[in-house]
Amino acid sequence: MSQAERDRRVDYVEFPSTNIEETKKFYTDVFGWGFTDYGPDYTSFTDGRLAGGFSVASQVRAGGPLIVIYSTNLEDIQARISETGGKIVREIFEFPGGRRFHFSDPSGNELAVWSDL
Repeated sequence: MSQAERDRRVDYVEFPSTNIEETKKFYTDVFGWGFTDYGPDYTSFTDGRLAGGFSVASQVRAGGPLIVIYSTNLEDIQARISETGGKIVREIFEFPGGRRFHFSDPSGNELAVWSDL
């Protein structure tokens, strides 16, 4: 992607992590993300479209922007999150345009997964 195409678009998202190795395993197992380590306190991820990173933090504070991931099968992803150390914090619900649920990762970051199916 050229600089002009990237101009004024979300380019990178960073999250805190209380355990980098646990975080990498969770997001690899649930979503298939790839990781590149930059020392023991930082790892970068790519989901195939957007990149971001996780940096070591002593704690994670709730709140802030909500990152929403798309999935064609909410029930499957919800089960994988629960099986892999995440917690469902809001069960699947309907909204105009689709359905979604919220979860927290092993560090406590809250994200959502949605589908228009």
